[in-house]
Amino acid sequence: MLKFTFANIRLFLVFSLIALLNIDLQAQEESKSPFIISGTVDAYFRTNFNGINKTVYDDNGDPLEPAAAPVTSFANDPGFAIGMANVILGYEGDKVGFVADLVVGPRGEDAVFLSTGSPAIVNQLYVYYNLSDKVRLTFGNFNTFLGYEVISPAANFNYSTSYMFSYGPFSHTGLKADFTIDENWSAMLAVMNPTDYTEFNPIGKYTFGGQLGYANDAGSAYLNLIYGEQSLSDDALFQVDLTTGWNLSDAFYLGFNGTYQTTDGEGFAGAAIYPQLSTSDSFAIGLRAEYFNELADGGPAYGADTNTTAITLTGSYTYGNLIIKPELRLDSVDGAKPFMDSDLMMQDNLSSFLVAAIYSF
Repeated sequence: MLKFTFANIRLFLVFSLIALLNIDLQAQEESKSPFIISGTVDAYFRTNFNGINKTVYDDNGDPLEPAAAPVTSFANDPGFAIGMANVILGYEGDKVGFVADLVVGPRGEDAVFLSTGSPAIVNQLYVYYNLSDKVRLTFGNFNTFLGYEVISPAANFNYSTSYMFSYGPFSHTGLKADFTIDENWSAMLAVMNPTDYTEFNPIGKYTFGGQLGYANDAGSAYLNLIYGEQSLSDDALFQVDLTTGWNLSDAFYLGFNGTYQTTDGEGFAGAAIYPQLSTSDSFAIGLRAEYFNELADGGPAYGADTNTTAITLTGSYTYGNLIIKPELRLDSVDGAKPFMDSDLMMQDNLSSFLVAAIYSF
């Protein structure tokens, strides 16, 4: 029986508005309206080859963790599972505009994990003002500018996500200024709440961000950094990140992400390459080869002074607005045994398979 709670009513109103706006979407496209509606829906099936495929409980009835998946963000549930429904409403004026990016589902909840309660469905919510053709101010909640990967499953080549993405920031709330230096070079400066505090600032401290970018027809490179205290302690987080990708030919693309994050000696360093080969207009195959080192004073995934190698091979077949992604992944940890096999014994590696379906509109 459907329970009419405040959260359900709010979701109903949001998606009713989306449906009403979508009725005239084709007419908007024909008239080149500044109003934009877009989004994605995704689901997947996941299984382990050498690990358990169910939740295991202890004698008190509490789930044991970690057990059946890499401790990275998204795509970690066994069997048939859902990702998220994502709807982006926007207005692109000559001077001003806004983005309201709404999500529901497990992937969406993980993406806004510091928001309060399951009714929180805001992934991004910001307004912008073009001071000139070279300066844009953005105010509100926006996804992070660090890293190679993003929250949207349609914008990543691999469906599962990397360790660097999972333990870097997801989103920021604050004010940023984007500068166009010339036709190739750009820069950005930002002042923001502590990382991932998206609704408000609970501690009265702020984080500063910066970016220097270069782009041409063949690809781009971005050097990013953030610095600031993330809690009531006096220890500041520092992260520097390089993201780059280039089309080396019409069919071959090579991306790279390297990052280093520390807070008083605790944190991680990592690097990953992303080679991708297009075999036709509808099919491509890509690899993510990642090395993730957790610092000796403490790490976020498997513990201090551990090293993880994660190899992910993904196929991507496109049919219209639908993308099918089969994926093989092998995670191997040096210094810990975080995974559980079918005999409930701990082991240092896990091989898994998933296939995802993503629809974009």
